[in-house]
Amino acid sequence: MPGPASLPSGAALASRWPDLRKRALSAALLVPAAVLCIWLGAEAWTALMAAAVAVLAWEWVRLCGFSTRRLPGMAVPLLVLAAGTLAVGDAWWPAILLLGLGAVAVWGLARPPLLRQAVPGFWLGFGVVYIGLAGLALIHLRGDAGAGLRNVLFLFLVVWSSDIGAYLAGRRFGGPKLAVRISPNKTWSGAAGGLLSAVAVGLAAAYVMEPAGSAPPLAGVVLVAVVLGLLAQAGDLFESWIKRRFHVKDTSALIPGHGGLLDRLDGVLSAAPAAALLGVLLGPGESLWK
Repeated sequence: MPGPASLPSGAALASRWPDLRKRALSAALLVPAAVLCIWLGAEAWTALMAAAVAVLAWEWVRLCGFSTRRLPGMAVPLLVLAAGTLAVGDAWWPAILLLGLGAVAVWGLARPPLLRQAVPGFWLGFGVVYIGLAGLALIHLRGDAGAGLRNVLFLFLVVWSSDIGAYLAGRRFGGPKLAVRISPNKTWSGAAGGLLSAVAVGLAAAYVMEPAGSAPPLAGVVLVAVVLGLLAQAGDLFESWIKRRFHVKDTSALIPGHGGLLDRLDGVLSAAPAAALLGVLLGPGESLWK
């Protein structure tokens, strides 16, 4: 049996798990607030989404090197919020059209005559669609009176467990790097750990939330959890790439231990549109894992 001398010191743990205490404290404050809004219903959830996409849009504009105090940066949060307002009124196609046309308009406004900002301008416009579609997807998912609660909870549990599992497995096992040029700290062991966590938590969540008298299909739960987990990891890699593209470490310092809201919700932004599309294909009142 190992003696006290063999146990890792506080300094060793701190170096192995940097910012873990800050991450845990931030999660302990933010997760209950999000779950409460999901539980309270579509109205509370929509209000939270309005605040969230406004912050996400602000961080995105700053990431691209623009200001939200003047055009074209100012247009990004305004367009995203306007699309959400249309969606609340069930005008889904006009909302999507507004995001598409708005993205093109923002890109055009961001291109000076000499095209010195053509590439940043493209990414500024891309943010309108990237953030806007995710916001619409989350509003649509929770708006399903029959399955909205369990579907949004399932999405967040799978994405968050993928993120946490990847972080813990990568730190614990290390090994070959996943994408050195994009994110030097990410490993294949972390990716595998994230997917295993997504499947395990997805199965547990589906069994708990499945309506009484029925059992969730094992293959369906595993398939959806894997797809959402992969999309979440792709979103994480995409944000790592875009931050490296603009030479930014964190999108803001809003959340201690995590950086900005974009840093925390990168996986959700990528997985939510797919979850909403699946919900549309399955129809109202159906669980995502059917």
